[in-house]
Amino acid sequence: MSVPAEKKEKVSVPFDYNKYLRPNKLPHIWCPGCGHGIVLKAMLRAIDKTGFDKNDICVISGIGCSSRTPGYVDFNTMHTLHGRALSFATGVKFANPKLKVIVVTGDGDALAIGGNHFIHTCRRNIDLTVLVFTNATYGMTGGQYSPTTPMGSQATTSRYGSIEPPFDACEMAKASGASFVARGTAYHTLELEKTIHEAIMHKGTSVVDIIDACPTYFGRANKFKSATHMMEVIEKDNTVNVKQADKLPPEKLEGKFLRGVLHKIEKPEYCEQYESIVMEKAKAK
Repeated sequence: MSVPAEKKEKVSVPFDYNKYLRPNKLPHIWCPGCGHGIVLKAMLRAIDKTGFDKNDICVISGIGCSSRTPGYVDFNTMHTLHGRALSFATGVKFANPKLKVIVVTGDGDALAIGGNHFIHTCRRNIDLTVLVFTNATYGMTGGQYSPTTPMGSQATTSRYGSIEPPFDACEMAKASGASFVARGTAYHTLELEKTIHEAIMHKGTSVVDIIDACPTYFGRANKFKSATHMMEVIEKDNTVNVKQADKLPPEKLEGKFLRGVLHKIEKPEYCEQYESIVMEKAKAK
């Protein structure tokens, strides 16, 4: 007896990550328990949902653990200088405005040595998607504290606890002029996938702050029991979805980060404005 079409159980097909990965590049070099691999997978699923051809995507990074990402993905890629990923990305976007340019950067790379470029990229509202892997440490160079290290946290350069107030990447992006600002975590992977997809599809500077865990340096220095423990404490228990936040009293939100789309507006995109000016002057001659 045949089963009616509406009664048949839907079989989910596993996502084929290999079509977006360079051959013979795995296993990756990220530490066991690092969330970067989870974020990479969410990014690839988000890109797949856009429907763009691989040749229409360009992934650019600076220097740092997260910045190893271009070495694994089969797109147009650039692995550039420390803190200068956004400068290179701006040049690529100007040279070929049709490309979807995605910048993969860390909190140190984007907000410390690259902080000035971060501010002015947002100010220009150039059509780039900026994914900031925020793990509150310099994981590649020895576990120094970073611009997002929480006050009181230990690092190799703050043995008695950091006394510097941390940056909020989302607040900085919004204040600098980015037209799309969001936050996600490596723990909330499906939610992150949707957020990254929306960021890529937005016209203008899109910044996604991704709270991630570094068990090797930050985790050990601050006495977390395991990588899983870190994710539960930092990403699961310390964040609230923006849609749920309105229903919670202030005391339930104190000290917690909001997840989801925090700011989204439509405003003129830099490359389009520049092209318009050039065309007007050319026609005038």
